[in-house]
Amino acid sequence: MSSESIFITGATGFLGSTLSRALLKRGHRVVASGRRPDRLKVLQDGGADILQYDLSRQLTPAVPECGYMVHCAALSAPWGRKSAFEQANIDGTRGAIALARAMGVHRLVHISTPSVYFRFADQDRVREDAALPKPVNAYAQSKRVAEALICAAPDLSPIILRPRGLYGRGDVALLPRLLQTAAQRPLPFMRDGAAATDLTHVDDVVSAVMAALEAPGRLSGQVFNISGGAALPVTDVVNAACARVGIRARWRSLPFRLVKTYAQLSESLSRIQPSAPEPPITAYGVGLFAFRQTLDISNAQTHLGWRPAIGFEEGLERTFGDGASC
Repeated sequence: MSSESIFITGATGFLGSTLSRALLKRGHRVVASGRRPDRLKVLQDGGADILQYDLSRQLTPAVPECGYMVHCAALSAPWGRKSAFEQANIDGTRGAIALARAMGVHRLVHISTPSVYFRFADQDRVREDAALPKPVNAYAQSKRVAEALICAAPDLSPIILRPRGLYGRGDVALLPRLLQTAAQRPLPFMRDGAAATDLTHVDDVVSAVMAALEAPGRLSGQVFNISGGAALPVTDVVNAACARVGIRARWRSLPFRLVKTYAQLSESLSRIQPSAPEPPITAYGVGLFAFRQTLDISNAQTHLGWRPAIGFEEGLERTFGDGASC
């Protein structure tokens, strides 16, 4: 990369903050934007420039010149109002594209999600060119539309990354949610424990982003799967994470169709109550505990020259080592 500044949207989130710190440590000039002023202040103290900006609104009168943008900002959740996902992920992506053009960006790296592939079936080594199913939820739908917006901006030389299951120190979503649920009740054991997934340590995602920023122009418009590269049984993931924090994981054998039906009913009840909280279980969550969902990462290895470096055991040590929590 040149000495041009790199603008990070969502810089106060898990990936965005980790990426910002890594870029600063390597001597890059970083411009950070995010929703949490306290975390922006920490980045500013570390050498980043700060831009207070709402991507879903109009452009500010003046913006700094930046050669690169990494669009990490998103609403990522298994449940929520459709309008909220559309505002954050669709309107926000439109705003990021407009802002990138105003800044003079010549490479935009967009962080998407493998949730766009999800279906209630075993899927091993899914490739980027796989036919996409009907979106499983509003999050997947909004990210699919956001990808289309990015692909329609060839002047920004975009690259899309779909990292699977981010975890690491600072994570407040994946492992913390699993651990919280495991501490409260038995987890569903379905289809004889067939479920498997490939997780990705956040440091591996950071290295993938850096590879995308430096990728040649001929890769513009390409989509790349990113993961740890190993299919992990979901039971092993849960048991290992629980053991790290002293929780005894409990499992209860249940029929998949029954659990899925219960989840769908819970979602329906929550939808008709405007202020209802997230249902205790979602159909998407049930699917993750029931089926194999893994990615083919050979395109990233071949074309970006990237490969994962952190196995799950090492990733857990980086996450929980020295008594640290997520």
